[in-house]
Amino acid sequence: MKIAVLPGDGIGTEIVAEAIKVLKVLDLPFELEEAKVGGAAYEAYGHPLPEATLKLAQDADAVLFGAVGDWKYDKLERSLRPEQAILGLRKHLGLFANFRPAICYPELTHASSLKPELVAGLDILIIRELTGDIYFGQPRGRRVAVDGHFPGAEEAFDTMRYSRPEIERIAHVAFQAARKRSKRVTSVDKANVLETFQFWKDVVTEVHAQYPDVELDHMYVDNAAMQLVKAPKKFDVVVTGNMFGDILSDEAAMLTGSIGMLPSASLNSANKGLYEPSHGSAPDIAGKGVANPLATILSAAMMLKFSLQQADAADRIESAVSAVLAAGLRTPDIWSEGTQKVGTREMGDAVVAAIVGSTASTTTKTITKS
Repeated sequence: MKIAVLPGDGIGTEIVAEAIKVLKVLDLPFELEEAKVGGAAYEAYGHPLPEATLKLAQDADAVLFGAVGDWKYDKLERSLRPEQAILGLRKHLGLFANFRPAICYPELTHASSLKPELVAGLDILIIRELTGDIYFGQPRGRRVAVDGHFPGAEEAFDTMRYSRPEIERIAHVAFQAARKRSKRVTSVDKANVLETFQFWKDVVTEVHAQYPDVELDHMYVDNAAMQLVKAPKKFDVVVTGNMFGDILSDEAAMLTGSIGMLPSASLNSANKGLYEPSHGSAPDIAGKGVANPLATILSAAMMLKFSLQQADAADRIESAVSAVLAAGLRTPDIWSEGTQKVGTREMGDAVVAAIVGSTASTTTKTITKS
């Protein structure tokens, strides 16, 4: 199983190192190959997504990604900014379906910004369409306005667009995912204002006819944002477009206690995926050893489950994370009175120890039974 390891910038190198540490203790036949991406690649090669990095990602069975970006690159022309690396990988690998589970662990209910009773037992799956919408729509750019309220003034513009096949395939993904959960899908749109999302709503409704066992409701994005903080447990699977999904999944992350707890998987039609934490590169804390590696470690678990067909190993990682949280270990973003504050490496070491301890316990039980 070949894994392309792309740590990127900022805290990316620190958190990916902990995920690799966890993967190695599983004793599975991995081939790990690392390459530069984002700002690190720009510094080394003059481009955020060099051909060698892209080829590695294309040849690998899965990609483990850290984070890209730094304020010092903000003045570069857009095509050379670190963030173009992740957009390029999504485009070239055909990663159209983004899975962002928002789960509030029992030990972290008090770390959430909401009352414990609102988030206890929270388990939402946000499915974000990843290769369309305003992020990739053409035309885009800057020009002198020829109409509108201020003709003759400089303006910027982007194009929001979705085709029927794009909406159909993400809708199928959502309904199929819901069948493995509570069989409820909420499709989020802005159909009352945007033609693009009236079309989205119509197509999702048509696809739903193929899934009579799954409940479907539609919700405007502004209401969805409100309901996520008012009654988040009413949601099960949420499917939406690229921009709305970007915003809502970050909102959902804070319900879990910290965006440092939110993993993600970006998949193509063959279930080949790129796995990354939902947070950014956080240059303000890079190198300080305080970043939360759990989202990256949980992303590695998703990688094992979705792309590498190693569900048992994924379960071991997830159980280890639960055990570490139950033991009271916390990085600063989820720390509260009465818990033990640890750094990035200590948290990674604790997850490794939990996996090793669990393996030893299982082996002992087997020998005793025999």
